[in-house]
Amino acid sequence: MSAADDPQAYLDEMVAARGYVLDYHKGLALADFPVLKATNELIEAAYLRERTLDRKTKELLFVVALVVSRASKAHLQSHIRAALSHGASPRQVLEAIEITLPEAGVVAFQDGFEAWREVIGTDGLEPAEPVDEDPSGAG
Repeated sequence: MSAADDPQAYLDEMVAARGYVLDYHKGLALADFPVLKATNELIEAAYLRERTLDRKTKELLFVVALVVSRASKAHLQSHIRAALSHGASPRQVLEAIEITLPEAGVVAFQDGFEAWREVIGTDGLEPAEPVDEDPSGAG
């Protein structure tokens, strides 16, 4: 049986090509294999095949799109990791996330920043003096 006809082999090929698969890929492999193949073919054409944009650039664009669309943290983090593995620096990924501030707003940026921070494994600075965590005083 070829990978085109075997859901497990097809999923394994997806991992080899992308470096990851998402939960919906795993679910569709069993629930509706023809739809998984159709969606994957679209992604291969638009995203995985080398065209004029290199993979690093595509991953940075994906990070921006996922932050703006408020995608799940796991989905965003998979593309942050992919961007890093294709040559983006942590700072370049952060700058891509920062681009979302004017258009997507602070809440989308905060979610994106938190996903980035977890992948990078960085903490922030703590104020020298204790501060009230709720500046509104509402408790």
